[in-house]
Amino acid sequence: MSEWTWEYEGYDPAAERLRESLCTLGNGYFATRGAAPECRAGLVHCPGTYAAGCYNRLESTVAGRQVVNEDMVNLPNWLLLRFRLRCQGGAWGPWLIPDSTALLDHRQVLDLRRAVLIRTSRYRDDAAGTLRVEQIRLVHMGDPHLAALRTVLTAEDWSGDVEVESALDGDVINANVHRYRSLNRHHLARVRTGVQEPGTVWLRCRTSASDIGIAMAARSVVVEPPSSSSQLRPDRRRAVHRLVIPIAPCRPVEVEKTVALHTSRDTAIADPLEAAVDRVAGAPDFSTLLESHVAAWERLWRRAEIRVPGEAGHILRLHLFHVLQTLSPHTADLDVGVPARGLHGEAYRGHVFWDELFVMPYLNLHFPEVSRALLTYRHRRLPQACRAAAAAGRAGAMYPWQSGSDGREETQQLHLNPRSGRWLPDHSRLQHHVGSAIAYNVWQYCEASGDTEFLHTKGAEMLLQIARFWADTAVHDPESGRYRIRGVVGPDEYHDGYPGASRPGLDDNTYTNVTAAWVITRALDLVRRLPAWGREELFEHVCLDRDELLRWEEVSRRLRVPYHQGVISQFEGYGDLAELDWDGYRARYDSIRRLDRILEAEGDSVNRYKASKQADVLMLGYLFSPTELQRLFRRLGYAMDDAIWRRTVDYYLRRTSHGSTLSELVHGWVLVRVRRAEAWQYFHEALESDVADLQGGTTGEGIHLGAMAGTLDLVQRGLTGLETREDALWLDPVPLPALSEYGFSLRYRGHWGVSLRRHSGQLELGVPDSEESPVRVVLADRAVTIAPGETCTLQLPTS
Repeated sequence: MSEWTWEYEGYDPAAERLRESLCTLGNGYFATRGAAPECRAGLVHCPGTYAAGCYNRLESTVAGRQVVNEDMVNLPNWLLLRFRLRCQGGAWGPWLIPDSTALLDHRQVLDLRRAVLIRTSRYRDDAAGTLRVEQIRLVHMGDPHLAALRTVLTAEDWSGDVEVESALDGDVINANVHRYRSLNRHHLARVRTGVQEPGTVWLRCRTSASDIGIAMAARSVVVEPPSSSSQLRPDRRRAVHRLVIPIAPCRPVEVEKTVALHTSRDTAIADPLEAAVDRVAGAPDFSTLLESHVAAWERLWRRAEIRVPGEAGHILRLHLFHVLQTLSPHTADLDVGVPARGLHGEAYRGHVFWDELFVMPYLNLHFPEVSRALLTYRHRRLPQACRAAAAAGRAGAMYPWQSGSDGREETQQLHLNPRSGRWLPDHSRLQHHVGSAIAYNVWQYCEASGDTEFLHTKGAEMLLQIARFWADTAVHDPESGRYRIRGVVGPDEYHDGYPGASRPGLDDNTYTNVTAAWVITRALDLVRRLPAWGREELFEHVCLDRDELLRWEEVSRRLRVPYHQGVISQFEGYGDLAELDWDGYRARYDSIRRLDRILEAEGDSVNRYKASKQADVLMLGYLFSPTELQRLFRRLGYAMDDAIWRRTVDYYLRRTSHGSTLSELVHGWVLVRVRRAEAWQYFHEALESDVADLQGGTTGEGIHLGAMAGTLDLVQRGLTGLETREDALWLDPVPLPALSEYGFSLRYRGHWGVSLRRHSGQLELGVPDSEESPVRVVLADRAVTIAPGETCTLQLPTS
């Protein structure tokens, strides 16, 4: 295995879904899981194809109730290509598939540099002989509507015929997540198939409720030798091209399948089917497609490559690969958000949560045009967020915890505990801190890119409306003189109410309150820095009364932060909860990551205990540097110093089950600044989360995009202390022995390719030659200005 490849030797049905997720190929417009083309969907395989932003809404009966869920739709399967053998004068043998005893050996290689999946297999047909199969596939990064599969079949010791069936299969459902099996999963309707001579089959359909038109066209060509028979057969839900090809020992048979995908959401087309047929007809041969695809990826790697030696660097490159496949430059042309599980599977129904909080800091410094598009997705749904706030009796914008097509709340009302088999109320929609995450992303993007046009228009609208929501939600408490935010759920997610309470939600979640104060403060800063004419226009557009700003100022300085036992409380009353027997539960269960499910199955509730699923209070250390965090607490009138923060970190580390892939990431980030000796343990687990499937089967349902992007950002910003503020790059490097050498380049303001490299106790910074202004770099003990075309080497302290 090289630093640019991931290789799997042998065929293991139990690991197939994990491998399919990790071997997914995509281009930001659509992606296809790394399934075997010979196999249709079943308990082992899930050959899913997903287009960004393609959702459909279905009604199901769950626990005696009618519920409606919106899902990212599994599109028709374009991969399907199977084969069978006939010895001279004999009958056709069975279709050869990996799950049969005919499979002799199997090897799969994901080539990250070229972004192709290579499969090599050998089959033994008792009546014919041994067949070697070599396949290479791509989802084109240059033309986002194209994909291709080349199959080379070689008879080792016999001659006869091989029949190849290349198909587009519309008989598919959303079947990637087994625990959703009781839900309605049939999203495709009005499936039609047809042919376009001389060698193209097509399939068209529509989603049943959202009425999105989907069209695929496939061209299958025998490169050599010529086929003896070629039949195009449209069926009710499948379009099939059958080819019979003579085969002789050691004389390879090569079949190329090229596919085009269009939907009615595409721009600059009249009809998806016409566009798909025209595109596949004009597509070049496989070799030419591969060449242009690899060239497109070369350009991406130049802009985004990260250099870390060893196994950590190997995994980080895989993470970067999947981030770029989900959110590529093509994403800038789409109306889509950040799906928490990428375009790699159906978990979380393909919804958008707050994961952009972990993804966008990386994108801001490499692909700011993609960041802008993701924020524009949020801006287009700002009116819906304002309507949601009004319906809840609030001013401003209340963004949903789970988003999909149109910005309404997509969080389910019930969720299944697979341990107990019970459907339980889901109160996670009370995670209103998603609005603060959006505001944070607006600010960070504009600081990194210098995009004042966005900040003063769309960004300002979102920032002010989110600030308005928090200022209106905060209620004044005369007894303490503080403002309080009640009835929310924090990032922890385990605690959704007080023990025995009739209503869900918690009071004064520290993360929620502090980030709300930050949002209001940034909104006030923005109002002050706007030019007078822009300020008046903005106030008129969002109907903002200047008197509101007086309340905003007061709320931003008087929001409550609870403490107990000398540490910051996760929420009001956290210190009164019972301690959990952590050692006892670890002894009784193989994994306690999902402690909430374990306790519920035992007839208990995690709401009773001091136990967290993931970082909550400690998320503040992920968002804000130590200096900024202390400044925030001082503004609120609370003590915050290194001693308090260290005690708080220690306190919650002992009480966290790490039931989310984001948990180890955030804890590793925080510990880099607090207790470096333990930071690597958590960072290493964050790296391993998907490749080793540490969450116990969840990666097969889609990769964890936030965790993958977060590990990249831990190197980019966590280890370097990199901040973009006050028109400068601020650096505060932290020595971490396990990652003592690294390098990357970033895009900052008008500079493409500002390089940063740490090695041998030195930090080397380079600015590419251009006509742009010099870059100001600020460290704890010095500031330097680097002109375009110059490199600066700084000696770092040893501890």
